[in-house]
Amino acid sequence: MRTSTHPGDGAVRKLYEEHHGPLLRYVCGLIRGDRQRAEDFVQETLVRAWQSTANQPPDWSPSRAWLMRVAHNLVIDWARRERAHTEITHEHTLDKHAETVDPMSQAVQRRFLVHALSRLSHPHREVLFYVYVLGCSGPDAADALGIPPGTVKSRTHHAIRELRRRHPEHTPAAA
Repeated sequence: MRTSTHPGDGAVRKLYEEHHGPLLRYVCGLIRGDRQRAEDFVQETLVRAWQSTANQPPDWSPSRAWLMRVAHNLVIDWARRERAHTEITHEHTLDKHAETVDPMSQAVQRRFLVHALSRLSHPHREVLFYVYVLGCSGPDAADALGIPPGTVKSRTHHAIRELRRRHPEHTPAAA
């Protein structure tokens, strides 16, 4: 005994055969190659196309542009949900792993740092301040200090090497 099928089953099969490949390539490009997820988006797109045929004239068939727009919208909606979920998860992770601040420890570290830096030459202290405290890139520090970028690189290297030489107890062990 044969079960009844939807009258548009042949049209759905034709829709799938004609548009599945191009849709899959398009969606894979949007989501950077996650083929399984792309397959899910393509299937959902084709299901929506099939569902929309009920509201259209009998000879209506969705165009490839229409299908790609549906797939694009599905991917955008998914990306927004993922981003919101990631932000919430990230906030909870930060809350769980927040370290307590020890003011005494911070004061000791600051005092050590000031002492260590005060033993460097003025040009070395200056370049470390621009690069590590202000967060300037090498070229930005060079512009601010009026020196060549190579000099910033060299001074940074020599200043750190001198700090490590004078204070080996604070140098991380090599892995």
